[in-house]
Amino acid sequence: MSEPANLEVIMQLIMHGGDARGKAIEAIQAAKEKDFDLAASKLAEAQKSLNIAHKAQTGLLSQEASGEAVEVSLLMVHGQDHLMTAISFLDLAKEMVELYQRLEKEDA
Repeated sequence: MSEPANLEVIMQLIMHGGDARGKAIEAIQAAKEKDFDLAASKLAEAQKSLNIAHKAQTGLLSQEASGEAVEVSLLMVHGQDHLMTAISFLDLAKEMVELYQRLEKEDA
Protein backbone atom coordinates (compact mmCIF):
# COMPACT_ATOMS: atom_id res chain seq x y z
CA MET A 1 0.00 0.00 0.00
CA SER A 2 1.50 3.32 -1.04
CA GLU A 3 1.60 6.52 0.95
CA PRO A 4 -0.93 9.11 -0.27
CA ALA A 5 0.36 12.15 -2.10
CA ASN A 6 0.19 15.32 0.00
CA LEU A 7 0.57 13.30 3.21
CA GLU A 8 2.14 16.25 5.03
CA VAL A 9 -0.80 18.51 4.18
CA ILE A 10 -3.30 15.81 5.16
CA MET A 11 -1.57 15.37 8.51
CA GLN A 12 -1.78 19.14 9.08
CA LEU A 13 -5.54 18.96 8.52
CA ILE A 14 -5.85 16.12 11.02
CA MET A 15 -3.44 17.48 13.61
CA HIS A 16 -4.49 21.14 13.62
CA GLY A 17 -8.17 20.36 13.08
CA GLY A 18 -8.09 18.01 16.06
CA ASP A 19 -6.21 20.55 18.15
CA ALA A 20 -8.75 23.25 17.31
CA ARG A 21 -11.62 20.99 18.35
CA GLY A 22 -9.85 20.10 21.60
CA LYS A 23 -9.21 23.75 22.46
CA ALA A 24 -12.86 24.56 21.71
CA ILE A 25 -13.93 21.85 24.16
CA GLU A 26 -11.57 23.32 26.77
CA ALA A 27 -13.13 26.76 26.16
CA ILE A 28 -16.60 25.40 26.87
CA GLN A 29 -15.37 23.66 30.02
CA ALA A 30 -13.69 26.87 31.22
CA ALA A 31 -16.85 28.89 30.60
CA LYS A 32 -18.88 26.30 32.47
CA GLU A 33 -16.57 26.93 35.45
CA LYS A 34 -17.04 30.71 34.95
CA ASP A 35 -13.41 31.20 33.92
CA PHE A 36 -14.18 33.44 30.97
CA ASP A 37 -10.61 34.70 30.53
CA LEU A 38 -9.42 31.11 30.08
CA ALA A 39 -12.36 30.40 27.77
CA ALA A 40 -11.41 33.37 25.57
CA SER A 41 -7.80 32.23 25.52
CA LYS A 42 -8.80 28.70 24.49
CA LEU A 43 -11.07 30.06 21.75
CA ALA A 44 -8.17 32.13 20.42
CA GLU A 45 -5.87 29.08 20.47
CA ALA A 46 -8.54 27.05 18.68
CA GLN A 47 -8.89 29.73 16.01
CA LYS A 48 -5.12 29.81 15.51
CA SER A 49 -5.00 26.04 14.96
CA LEU A 50 -8.02 26.23 12.69
CA ASN A 51 -6.33 28.93 10.61
CA ILE A 52 -3.29 26.68 10.11
CA ALA A 53 -5.50 23.76 9.03
CA HIS A 54 -7.52 26.00 6.74
CA LYS A 55 -4.34 27.32 5.12
CA ALA A 56 -3.30 23.73 4.39
CA GLN A 57 -6.70 23.04 2.83
CA THR A 58 -6.45 26.21 0.74
CA GLY A 59 -3.14 24.96 -0.62
CA LEU A 60 -4.83 21.78 -1.83
CA LEU A 61 -7.69 23.74 -3.37
CA SER A 62 -5.27 26.07 -5.15
CA GLN A 63 -3.31 23.09 -6.43
CA GLU A 64 -6.44 21.55 -7.93
CA ALA A 65 -7.71 24.89 -9.27
CA SER A 66 -4.44 25.33 -11.16
CA GLY A 67 -5.08 22.06 -12.98
CA GLU A 68 -2.80 19.85 -10.91
CA ALA A 69 -4.50 16.63 -9.85
CA VAL A 70 -5.02 16.12 -6.11
CA GLU A 71 -5.29 12.51 -5.00
CA VAL A 72 -8.36 11.88 -2.85
CA SER A 73 -7.60 9.10 -0.38
CA LEU A 74 -9.44 7.86 2.68
CA LEU A 75 -6.84 9.70 4.75
CA MET A 76 -7.62 12.91 2.84
CA VAL A 77 -11.33 12.46 3.56
CA HIS A 78 -10.47 11.88 7.23
CA GLY A 79 -8.45 15.11 7.28
CA GLN A 80 -11.26 17.08 5.67
CA ASP A 81 -13.67 15.59 8.21
CA HIS A 82 -11.43 16.76 11.06
CA LEU A 83 -11.33 20.27 9.61
CA MET A 84 -15.08 20.56 9.06
CA THR A 85 -15.82 19.15 12.51
CA ALA A 86 -13.42 21.66 14.06
CA ILE A 87 -15.01 24.57 12.19
CA SER A 88 -18.49 23.57 13.35
CA PHE A 89 -17.35 22.85 16.89
CA LEU A 90 -15.54 26.18 17.22
CA ASP A 91 -18.64 28.04 16.04
CA LEU A 92 -20.70 26.17 18.62
CA ALA A 93 -18.11 26.77 21.36
CA LYS A 94 -18.19 30.52 20.75
CA GLU A 95 -21.96 30.51 21.13
CA MET A 96 -21.82 28.39 24.29
CA VAL A 97 -19.19 30.61 25.92
CA GLU A 98 -21.35 33.64 25.15
CA LEU A 99 -24.38 31.85 26.61
CA TYR A 100 -22.50 31.01 29.82
CA GLN A 101 -21.45 34.67 30.07
CA ARG A 102 -25.06 35.83 29.71
CA LEU A 103 -26.22 33.37 32.34
CA GLU A 104 -23.51 34.58 34.71
CA LYS A 105 -24.60 38.22 34.23
CA GLU A 106 -28.24 37.32 34.87
CA ASP A 107 -27.30 35.52 38.11
CA ALA A 108 -25.30 38.51 39.35
